[in-house]
Amino acid sequence: MRLKNKVAIVTGGAGGMGQATALRFLAEGAKVVIADFNAATGEETLKLAAAAGHGDAARFVKVDVARESDIVAMIDCAVDSFGQLDVIFNNAGVGGAIGPIWELEEAEWDYTFAVLVKGVFFGIKHATRVFRRQGEGGSIISTASIAGLSGGAGPLAYSSAKAAVVNLTRAAAVQLAPDRIRVNAICPGFILTGLTHQKHMSLEEAGRHLDGAQPWPQHGRGEDIAGAAVFLASEDSGFVTGQEIVVDGGLTALGPDYWQRTDMPREATLTKAYLTKGTTGEPRTERKL
Repeated sequence: MRLKNKVAIVTGGAGGMGQATALRFLAEGAKVVIADFNAATGEETLKLAAAAGHGDAARFVKVDVARESDIVAMIDCAVDSFGQLDVIFNNAGVGGAIGPIWELEEAEWDYTFAVLVKGVFFGIKHATRVFRRQGEGGSIISTASIAGLSGGAGPLAYSSAKAAVVNLTRAAAVQLAPDRIRVNAICPGFILTGLTHQKHMSLEEAGRHLDGAQPWPQHGRGEDIAGAAVFLASEDSGFVTGQEIVVDGGLTALGPDYWQRTDMPREATLTKAYLTKGTTGEPRTERKL
Protein backbone atom coordinates (compact mmCIF):
# COMPACT_ATOMS: atom_id res chain seq x y z
CA MET A 1 0.00 0.00 0.00
CA ARG A 2 1.88 3.00 -1.34
CA LEU A 3 0.07 5.67 0.68
CA LYS A 4 -0.15 3.95 4.05
CA ASN A 5 -0.28 6.42 6.96
CA LYS A 6 -0.77 9.39 4.61
CA VAL A 7 -3.65 11.86 4.78
CA ALA A 8 -4.90 13.35 1.53
CA ILE A 9 -7.48 15.83 0.29
CA VAL A 10 -9.06 15.49 -3.14
CA THR A 11 -11.12 18.42 -4.41
CA GLY A 12 -13.73 17.57 -6.99
CA GLY A 13 -13.49 14.20 -5.28
CA ALA A 14 -17.11 13.15 -5.72
CA GLY A 15 -17.08 12.56 -9.45
CA GLY A 16 -15.00 11.57 -12.45
CA MET A 17 -11.23 11.73 -12.06
CA GLY A 18 -11.49 13.00 -8.49
CA GLN A 19 -13.73 10.18 -7.34
CA ALA A 20 -11.53 7.58 -9.01
CA THR A 21 -8.49 9.11 -7.29
CA ALA A 22 -10.12 9.35 -3.87
CA LEU A 23 -11.11 5.68 -4.00
CA ARG A 24 -7.66 4.67 -5.25
CA PHE A 25 -5.96 6.68 -2.49
CA LEU A 26 -8.12 4.85 0.06
CA ALA A 27 -7.23 1.50 -1.49
CA GLU A 28 -3.55 2.46 -1.24
CA GLY A 29 -3.89 3.01 2.51
CA ALA A 30 -4.49 6.76 2.76
CA LYS A 31 -7.09 8.55 4.82
CA VAL A 32 -8.96 10.89 2.49
CA VAL A 33 -11.07 14.03 2.75
CA ILE A 34 -13.35 14.08 -0.29
CA ALA A 35 -14.18 17.71 -1.07
CA ASP A 36 -16.80 18.66 -3.62
CA PHE A 37 -19.44 21.28 -4.37
CA ASN A 38 -22.02 18.57 -5.01
CA ALA A 39 -23.19 17.18 -1.67
CA ALA A 40 -25.37 14.49 -3.24
CA THR A 41 -22.51 12.87 -5.16
CA GLY A 42 -20.32 13.39 -2.12
CA GLU A 43 -22.60 11.17 -0.06
CA GLU A 44 -22.66 8.61 -2.87
CA THR A 45 -18.86 8.57 -2.89
CA LEU A 46 -18.75 7.98 0.87
CA LYS A 47 -21.05 4.99 0.36
CA LEU A 48 -18.69 3.61 -2.28
CA ALA A 49 -15.78 4.06 0.13
CA ALA A 50 -17.68 2.28 2.88
CA ALA A 51 -18.65 -0.57 0.56
CA ALA A 52 -14.96 -1.04 -0.21
CA GLY A 53 -14.16 -1.25 3.50
CA HIS A 54 -12.75 2.27 3.87
CA GLY A 55 -15.62 4.04 5.61
CA ASP A 56 -13.60 5.02 8.68
CA ALA A 57 -10.84 6.49 6.51
CA ALA A 58 -13.05 8.82 4.45
CA ARG A 59 -14.71 12.14 5.16
CA PHE A 60 -16.79 14.40 2.94
CA VAL A 61 -16.90 18.19 3.07
CA LYS A 62 -18.90 20.46 0.77
CA VAL A 63 -16.53 23.01 -0.75
CA ASP A 64 -16.65 25.88 -3.19
CA VAL A 65 -12.97 26.02 -4.12
CA ALA A 66 -13.31 29.65 -5.20
CA ARG A 67 -14.08 30.64 -1.58
CA GLU A 68 -10.99 30.84 0.61
CA SER A 69 -12.96 30.22 3.79
CA ASP A 70 -14.21 26.92 2.34
CA ILE A 71 -10.64 25.84 1.58
CA VAL A 72 -9.56 26.69 5.12
CA ALA A 73 -12.45 24.63 6.51
CA MET A 74 -11.50 21.74 4.20
CA ILE A 75 -7.89 21.77 5.40
CA ASP A 76 -9.06 21.96 9.02
CA CYS A 77 -11.33 18.95 8.42
CA ALA A 78 -8.37 16.85 7.34
CA VAL A 79 -6.16 17.86 10.25
CA ASP A 80 -8.93 17.64 12.85
CA SER A 81 -10.15 14.27 11.56
CA PHE A 82 -6.84 12.55 10.92
CA GLY A 83 -4.19 14.59 12.74
CA GLN A 84 -2.09 15.65 9.77
CA LEU A 85 -1.99 16.42 6.04
CA ASP A 86 0.43 14.92 3.54
CA VAL A 87 -1.16 15.33 0.09
CA ILE A 88 -3.57 17.70 -1.59
CA PHE A 89 -4.96 17.08 -5.06
CA ASN A 90 -6.42 20.32 -6.43
CA ASN A 91 -8.65 18.63 -8.96
CA ALA A 92 -11.99 20.46 -8.89
CA GLY A 93 -12.92 21.80 -12.30
CA VAL A 94 -15.63 23.03 -14.63
CA GLY A 95 -15.85 23.55 -18.38
CA GLY A 96 -16.40 27.23 -17.79
CA ALA A 97 -17.03 29.86 -20.43
CA ILE A 98 -17.28 28.69 -24.04
CA GLY A 99 -17.75 30.93 -27.04
CA PRO A 100 -15.98 33.43 -29.31
CA ILE A 101 -13.65 35.69 -27.34
CA TRP A 102 -15.48 38.78 -28.53
CA GLU A 103 -18.70 37.44 -27.00
CA LEU A 104 -17.45 36.18 -23.62
CA GLU A 105 -18.86 38.04 -20.63
CA GLU A 106 -16.66 39.27 -17.79
CA ALA A 107 -18.64 37.29 -15.21
CA GLU A 108 -18.26 34.09 -17.25
CA TRP A 109 -14.50 34.61 -17.56
CA ASP A 110 -14.20 35.40 -13.85
CA TYR A 111 -16.15 32.29 -12.85
CA THR A 112 -13.91 30.09 -15.02
CA PHE A 113 -10.72 31.49 -13.52
CA ALA A 114 -12.12 31.52 -9.98
CA VAL A 115 -12.72 27.77 -10.02
CA LEU A 116 -9.80 26.63 -12.19
CA VAL A 117 -7.03 28.98 -11.04
CA LYS A 118 -7.95 30.73 -7.81
CA GLY A 119 -9.16 27.42 -6.38
CA VAL A 120 -5.75 25.89 -7.08
CA PHE A 121 -3.99 28.90 -5.56
CA PHE A 122 -6.05 28.61 -2.38
CA GLY A 123 -5.33 24.89 -2.14
CA ILE A 124 -1.58 25.39 -2.55
CA LYS A 125 -1.54 28.32 -0.12
CA HIS A 126 -3.30 26.63 2.77
CA ALA A 127 -1.85 23.16 2.32
CA THR A 128 1.60 24.77 2.34
CA ARG A 129 0.89 26.41 5.68
CA VAL A 130 0.16 23.01 7.21
CA PHE A 131 3.11 21.31 5.49
CA ARG A 132 5.56 23.95 6.73
CA ARG A 133 4.17 23.75 10.25
CA GLN A 134 4.51 19.97 10.26
CA GLY A 135 8.07 20.24 8.92
CA GLU A 136 8.01 16.99 6.94
CA GLY A 137 7.33 18.24 3.43
CA GLY A 138 4.31 17.23 1.39
CA SER A 139 2.93 16.65 -2.08
CA ILE A 140 0.73 19.11 -3.97
CA ILE A 141 -0.92 17.88 -7.15
CA SER A 142 -3.16 19.97 -9.39
CA THR A 143 -5.21 19.07 -12.42
CA ALA A 144 -4.13 21.09 -15.43
CA SER A 145 -4.89 19.87 -18.98
CA ILE A 146 -3.34 19.33 -22.36
CA ALA A 147 -5.51 22.35 -23.22
CA GLY A 148 -3.06 24.44 -21.21
CA LEU A 149 -0.05 23.29 -23.21
CA SER A 150 -0.95 24.67 -26.65
CA GLY A 151 -3.49 26.78 -28.46
CA GLY A 152 -6.48 25.04 -29.99
CA ALA A 153 -6.57 22.10 -27.59
CA GLY A 154 -9.66 23.31 -25.76
CA PRO A 155 -12.02 26.25 -25.26
CA LEU A 156 -10.19 29.56 -25.03
CA ALA A 157 -11.04 30.52 -21.44
CA TYR A 158 -10.52 26.98 -20.18
CA SER A 159 -7.20 26.66 -22.02
CA SER A 160 -5.99 29.98 -20.61
CA ALA A 161 -6.89 28.96 -17.07
CA LYS A 162 -5.17 25.59 -17.38
CA ALA A 163 -2.04 27.27 -18.75
CA ALA A 164 -2.05 29.39 -15.60
CA VAL A 165 -2.21 26.21 -13.49
CA VAL A 166 0.83 24.82 -15.33
CA ASN A 167 2.95 27.89 -14.64
CA LEU A 168 1.65 28.26 -11.08
CA THR A 169 2.81 24.68 -10.53
CA ARG A 170 6.30 25.46 -11.81
CA ALA A 171 6.67 28.68 -9.83
CA ALA A 172 5.37 27.18 -6.60
CA ALA A 173 7.64 24.15 -6.99
CA VAL A 174 10.68 26.42 -7.07
CA GLN A 175 9.54 28.47 -4.10
CA LEU A 176 8.58 25.48 -1.94
CA ALA A 177 11.46 23.13 -2.74
CA PRO A 178 13.52 24.22 0.31
CA ASP A 179 10.67 22.98 2.50
CA ARG A 180 10.64 19.62 0.66
CA ILE A 181 7.17 20.36 -0.66
CA ARG A 182 6.73 18.87 -4.13
CA VAL A 183 4.36 20.60 -6.55
CA ASN A 184 3.27 18.87 -9.75
CA ALA A 185 0.38 18.93 -12.20
CA ILE A 186 -1.41 16.26 -14.19
CA CYS A 187 -2.46 17.17 -17.74
CA PRO A 188 -5.26 14.84 -18.82
CA GLY A 189 -6.23 14.34 -22.41
CA PHE A 190 -9.73 13.20 -23.33
CA ILE A 191 -10.89 11.41 -20.19
CA LEU A 192 -14.44 10.11 -20.08
CA THR A 193 -16.17 11.70 -17.09
CA GLY A 194 -19.44 13.40 -16.33
CA LEU A 195 -17.73 16.66 -17.24
CA THR A 196 -16.66 15.62 -20.73
CA HIS A 197 -19.47 13.55 -22.14
CA GLN A 198 -22.37 15.12 -24.00
CA LYS A 199 -25.71 14.90 -22.21
CA HIS A 200 -27.53 13.68 -25.32
CA MET A 201 -25.63 10.38 -25.28
CA SER A 202 -24.92 7.70 -22.71
CA LEU A 203 -21.50 7.31 -21.10
CA GLU A 204 -21.01 4.14 -23.16
CA GLU A 205 -21.79 5.98 -26.38
CA ALA A 206 -19.54 8.85 -25.36
CA GLY A 207 -16.73 6.39 -24.66
CA ARG A 208 -17.00 4.93 -28.15
CA HIS A 209 -17.03 8.47 -29.53
CA LEU A 210 -13.76 9.26 -27.74
CA ASP A 211 -12.02 5.99 -28.61
CA GLY A 212 -10.57 7.43 -31.81
CA ALA A 213 -9.63 10.80 -30.37
CA GLN A 214 -5.97 9.88 -29.71
CA PRO A 215 -3.42 7.34 -30.96
CA TRP A 216 -4.14 4.93 -28.09
CA PRO A 217 -7.13 2.83 -29.17
CA GLN A 218 -9.22 3.33 -26.02
CA HIS A 219 -10.37 6.53 -24.37
CA GLY A 220 -8.97 7.64 -21.04
CA ARG A 221 -10.69 6.84 -17.73
CA GLY A 222 -10.66 8.42 -14.33
CA GLU A 223 -8.59 5.48 -13.12
CA ASP A 224 -5.81 6.50 -15.51
CA ILE A 225 -5.54 9.85 -13.76
CA ALA A 226 -5.76 8.15 -10.37
CA GLY A 227 -2.69 6.07 -11.20
CA ALA A 228 -0.67 9.17 -12.02
CA ALA A 229 -1.89 10.86 -8.84
CA VAL A 230 -0.82 7.89 -6.70
CA PHE A 231 2.66 8.13 -8.19
CA LEU A 232 2.88 11.86 -7.46
CA ALA A 233 1.48 11.41 -3.94
CA SER A 234 3.85 8.60 -3.02
CA GLU A 235 7.54 8.47 -2.22
CA ASP A 236 8.12 6.96 -5.67
CA SER A 237 8.14 10.52 -6.99
CA GLY A 238 10.33 11.90 -4.23
CA PHE A 239 12.64 13.71 -6.68
CA VAL A 240 9.86 14.91 -9.00
CA THR A 241 8.69 18.50 -8.67
CA GLY A 242 7.70 21.35 -10.95
CA GLN A 243 6.45 18.94 -13.61
CA GLU A 244 3.31 18.53 -15.67
CA ILE A 245 2.64 14.84 -16.19
CA VAL A 246 0.73 14.32 -19.43
CA VAL A 247 -1.81 11.47 -19.42
CA ASP A 248 -3.39 11.59 -22.85
CA GLY A 249 -2.93 8.36 -24.81
CA GLY A 250 -0.38 10.05 -27.07
CA LEU A 251 -2.63 12.93 -28.12
CA THR A 252 -0.11 15.73 -27.60
CA ALA A 253 2.47 13.70 -29.49
CA LEU A 254 0.04 13.66 -32.39
CA GLY A 255 -0.94 17.31 -32.02
CA PRO A 256 -4.28 18.04 -30.36
CA ASP A 257 -7.16 19.82 -32.03
CA TYR A 258 -10.08 19.80 -29.61
CA TRP A 259 -12.69 21.03 -32.02
CA GLN A 260 -11.85 18.65 -34.86
CA ARG A 261 -11.50 15.58 -32.66
CA THR A 262 -14.74 16.10 -30.79
CA ASP A 263 -16.74 16.86 -33.96
CA MET A 264 -17.79 20.18 -32.49
CA PRO A 265 -18.09 23.42 -34.46
CA ARG A 266 -15.12 25.66 -33.90
CA GLU A 267 -15.53 28.12 -31.06
CA ALA A 268 -15.35 31.15 -33.33
CA THR A 269 -18.32 29.90 -35.39
CA LEU A 270 -20.69 29.14 -32.52
CA THR A 271 -24.08 30.83 -32.51
CA LYS A 272 -24.43 30.37 -28.76
CA ALA A 273 -22.15 31.05 -25.80
CA TYR A 274 -22.18 28.66 -22.86
CA LEU A 275 -21.19 28.62 -19.22
CA THR A 276 -20.84 25.08 -17.93
CA LYS A 277 -20.40 24.21 -14.27
CA GLY A 278 -19.35 20.60 -14.56
CA THR A 279 -20.68 18.19 -11.97
CA THR A 280 -21.46 20.84 -9.37
CA GLY A 281 -25.16 20.14 -9.76
CA GLU A 282 -25.77 23.64 -11.12
CA PRO A 283 -27.25 23.91 -14.63
CA ARG A 284 -25.47 25.04 -17.75
CA THR A 285 -26.50 28.44 -19.06
CA GLU A 286 -26.40 29.58 -22.64
CA ARG A 287 -26.91 32.78 -24.61
CA LYS A 288 -27.74 33.22 -28.26
CA LEU A 289 -25.20 35.39 -30.05
